[in-house]
Amino acid sequence: MTGQGHGWLTKRLLLLVALMFGFAFALVPLYNVFCQVTGINGKTGGPVAATLVEPEDKNRLITVQFVAYINEGLPWEFRPDVTEVKVHPGERKLVHFYAKNRASGDIVAQAVPSVAPGLGAKYFHKIECFCFHQQHLAPGQEVEMPLLFFLDTALPDDIQTLTLSYTLYNLSVRGSS
Repeated sequence: MTGQGHGWLTKRLLLLVALMFGFAFALVPLYNVFCQVTGINGKTGGPVAATLVEPEDKNRLITVQFVAYINEGLPWEFRPDVTEVKVHPGERKLVHFYAKNRASGDIVAQAVPSVAPGLGAKYFHKIECFCFHQQHLAPGQEVEMPLLFFLDTALPDDIQTLTLSYTLYNLSVRGSS
């Protein structure tokens, strides 16, 4: 192979690497759109206007369970104040989660929600949620964080229980805690 042949091969391989990087970079937004459209993976949407709340369906009572996880390496305490509530579709419900920074420095964290079963995620609507904002806590600081939600009255009859789980991730620069 001549020097010119190596140059052509090198350019082609660099183009392939650039395309692979671009594809990998685009996967996260594509995955998020796919989950939002299909309701798969229990991804929930953003805030919903309170005016969209429909009249309560008093004939149904749904159990909503709450679970909290802390991503590895985050020195926080994080838990729901209640682990389960009963709610009528269309009814607004307010619950709280507790968080405390046990580190010696400031930490910024973000909660990422997930609903199970995944098909129920499109019927779980948050009016206000701590997950919409980053949480900045000083050393030893503790906070009660609100979650105001309702279940859509179109929730399928075969879904009697929904589990809302939050995973808390450290957004602070490594080594600052």
